[in-house]
Amino acid sequence: MNTGDKIKSKTASWSFRGDTFKKFDDHINKSVPLYNECRDLYLKISDFFLQDKSRVIDIGSSTGTFLIELINRHKKNDKKFSCEGYDTVKEMIDYSKKKAGKNSKIKFFKKDVTLINFKKSCIVSSFYTLQFIPQNKRQFLINKIYKELNWGGAFFLVEKVRGPDARFQDILNQIYMEYKIDKGYSSSEILSKSKSLKGVLEPFSTKGNLDMLKRAGFKDVISIFKYGPFEGFIAIK
Repeated sequence: MNTGDKIKSKTASWSFRGDTFKKFDDHINKSVPLYNECRDLYLKISDFFLQDKSRVIDIGSSTGTFLIELINRHKKNDKKFSCEGYDTVKEMIDYSKKKAGKNSKIKFFKKDVTLINFKKSCIVSSFYTLQFIPQNKRQFLINKIYKELNWGGAFFLVEKVRGPDARFQDILNQIYMEYKIDKGYSSSEILSKSKSLKGVLEPFSTKGNLDMLKRAGFKDVISIFKYGPFEGFIAIK
């Protein structure tokens, strides 16, 4: 099936592997509303949480753009910090390493996110990634992030979210479909993408994400970005 932007997939088999990395940035910029603006918002927010002798960790780092831009934003900062990006797709990691060049402040690793060590981290970010992690592993991962995050550190979480009931879910689905049509995707491409994500993309509602963060121990949590079925949070330890 053609899911748009020359990306092929099969029913219930969406994957970021293969040569998807070549088209990923263009695809996500078109298919996720205000994707660049959301990333820019979190880059600005990083100013408040960067700590000396600490780490910034990006879960599901894809092409590495967020960390590379964060490094560039803070290149004149006196704080000593490093950035680490983690992804399970080898092609994404290889591409990110090439993209980052010889920058010693940033490293990329192919590793299961549930096995990451988050100690000495001042910022942990997860952009549109948690929704792809099996539901029975998400609370464990958030618990681990909270436990190992530096005091005063922040967890940046952006997800696709479900509506709180059937009516709102229908509204969110309809406006998102219209958004994608306005971006040039055909009805068949939209349907193919939806089929390919069956059992692969399993988002929670806003309340589901907030409850998960609170169960982990986060008490200071705010929603700072919202466009239709997409929402961004900051959770401070």
